[in-house]
Amino acid sequence: MKKCGDKYVRVVSGVCKGRPLKAVPGNTTRPTTDKVKEALFNMIGPYFDGGIGLDLFAGSGGLGLEALSRGLDKVIFIDRESKAIQVIHENIKVCKFEDQTEVYRNDADRALKALIKREICFDYIFLDPPYKKQQLMSLMEKMDKQDVVKKDGIIVCEHSFDVELPKSAGRLTQIKHEKYGMIAVTIYIKTDIE
Repeated sequence: MKKCGDKYVRVVSGVCKGRPLKAVPGNTTRPTTDKVKEALFNMIGPYFDGGIGLDLFAGSGGLGLEALSRGLDKVIFIDRESKAIQVIHENIKVCKFEDQTEVYRNDADRALKALIKREICFDYIFLDPPYKKQQLMSLMEKMDKQDVVKKDGIIVCEHSFDVELPKSAGRLTQIKHEKYGMIAVTIYIKTDIE
């Protein structure tokens, strides 16, 4: 079992349950703890009957791999750090999800522009940016305007407990907000109504 600080990093449930995942070396990336991961997926699933996901600040790829393990058909992983991209590839291989994934090294804004050009629409989007660089609202507004999220699609935001996100952003409506110590999870659903 890999250890990250004093936290074990693994797939919590689904077809890859218990599979150890490598963490990104150094202090720039902080993996989502098992407790938060379990709570987060219980709020939006906990299991899926297909669908496409986007893990936008992927880090080690833990959230996207968890989503695949729980039944998503495909996940696109994006991170700007080369160390993270290398770890994502290794973790995908460990979970045997090579045929269900795409991995890109890019920053969030440029990646979003590229996805918009490809006209990809997601069922689930996981946003877990570095806590010091909160850009969640501007990203969600772009995703809403550019129709990157399907109707009834879900955006999961993991952020610092002291960041308050609005109840709505365009057609995105907040449906859940929970705090876990220093971490908070806020979940939005896309509706047709502004």
